[in-house]
Amino acid sequence: MNLTPIEHFDVDVAVVGSGFAGSLTALGLRKRGRSVALVERNRHPRFVIGESSTPLANLLLEELADRYDLPRIRPFSKWGTWQRTRPDVAVGLKRGFTFFFHRPGEAYVDDRDRQLMVAASPHDGIGDTHWYRPEFDQALVREAENEGVIYVDNTRLERFRDEGSRAVLEGTRDGRPVQIAAGFVIDASGPRGFLHRALGFEDAALRWLPPTQGLYTHFTGADRWDRLMPCEGSPPFPIDDAALHHVFPGGWIWMLRFNNGITSAGAALTDRVAADIKAADGAVAWNRLLAELPSVGRQFTRAEAV
Repeated sequence: MNLTPIEHFDVDVAVVGSGFAGSLTALGLRKRGRSVALVERNRHPRFVIGESSTPLANLLLEELADRYDLPRIRPFSKWGTWQRTRPDVAVGLKRGFTFFFHRPGEAYVDDRDRQLMVAASPHDGIGDTHWYRPEFDQALVREAENEGVIYVDNTRLERFRDEGSRAVLEGTRDGRPVQIAAGFVIDASGPRGFLHRALGFEDAALRWLPPTQGLYTHFTGADRWDRLMPCEGSPPFPIDDAALHHVFPGGWIWMLRFNNGITSAGAALTDRVAADIKAADGAVAWNRLLAELPSVGRQFTRAEAV
């Protein structure tokens, strides 16, 4: 006989996934007077791929903060206010987008026909940002908890049961049974997340985009491109204070620098290129890719994965 007690929560809304989308949603719902359970599979801080904001994303964050009375969230919409208000949360300055085109097997030669810089902000104060999500996501979860959101972490949801006016989510938390009943469920756990699996949805074909694979992690010691390959003339912003892209046939490498010495870097690859470098090999595959792009490889000579 199983006598292990079931941990039970009964709320208006269950939000599955405590990334920035899930936490912001939970915060807005609490400000509207709803009881909310925010369910997380892991524990914060956790490793998550780096993200970048854009001017439109910043405006949306400001709009959400104003509409739902979230004054402590609004500073995250700009580099300047973030630095003044929340210096405890690591972030990167993103003045725009930088692109360099590489031919495999060749060193990069400074050529205006093979580079593109797109300025997004006229100065640092209102600059966009790179989110160091281990700290950014954790900060949003703490804000949600402060507003009364019930945070249920280290929880693996396994079943979804429809009881008419209520939905019941069942799984385990720290290895013990847990049950969450809610009038409404929001799945913010990403593509092919909990509800996708629990309800047996089929994968939808990608519209307009080719199938791709990703290979990424965080690094320390990644060199600046503008130190290794100074740009002639007067660029609109420092080359590395941006979302830096190294483009090549079949994919690109991105680099997002944070102010804690860590760089998020990775590659988006077509299936063909991913197969060529055996992307599933992880770090070994990354080194194979850098060997094909010798100038990019110089940026990672002293880099260490963290």
